[in-house]
Amino acid sequence: MKIAVIPARGGSKRIPRKNIRPFCGKPIIGYSIAAAKKSALFDEIVVSTDDEEIAAVARGFGATTPFVRPRELADDFTGTNSVIKHAIGWFVERGIDVTHACSIYATAPLIQDRFIREGYERLIGSDAAFAFSITHYAFPIQRAVRLTSDGRVDSLYPEHRMTRSQDLEPAFHDAGQFYWGTARAFLDDVPVFSPRSIGVVLPRVLVQDIDTQEDWEQAEFMFRAVAGDSPATS
Repeated sequence: MKIAVIPARGGSKRIPRKNIRPFCGKPIIGYSIAAAKKSALFDEIVVSTDDEEIAAVARGFGATTPFVRPRELADDFTGTNSVIKHAIGWFVERGIDVTHACSIYATAPLIQDRFIREGYERLIGSDAAFAFSITHYAFPIQRAVRLTSDGRVDSLYPEHRMTRSQDLEPAFHDAGQFYWGTARAFLDDVPVFSPRSIGVVLPRVLVQDIDTQEDWEQAEFMFRAVAGDSPATS
């Protein structure tokens, strides 16, 4: 059995109720559920939440909410892996064998089903534990600078101060959309950020972290530019 697990607790602080806040015409979690459904990979799409309103919205988009997330897994300090482990364990305790799970963030409206499928195909075609979305930095990180206490700039990597950009190794970062893994890897707490993971490279135009109001507005701008101003787009 393959499951998608969408973590969506009710206590978001920086953007209150952000997991179900309207985004370009519909609750933002709806885009993640729609992409998971469109991928046609999952036997069940589960939203892990402690909040009944979020659960009701999720069910309206076709996800299931078979359990209420325990309070100890719904605070500001709980990591995503603990939430996925709990979801897998819920099925295992009922005699249902889970082979693979995919954690999909609830606030990833730019997610596309083709990359979810690519992640799964690359995972099962290898001996890796995880496959997750990444994207490359827009500017070489080797040319980064720091601000000193008196407002002056100083190179973080002075050895590359004069290196041509095209001669520098590309660097990537977590795109914050999906994390495929074997059920065993999640249950055994295998580190996601390690050589046991495969990176699925997304174009930067599809990546926007959403933690602030400015992030939210930027994501809506990008969504409209990429997908058109259509609430039905997944």
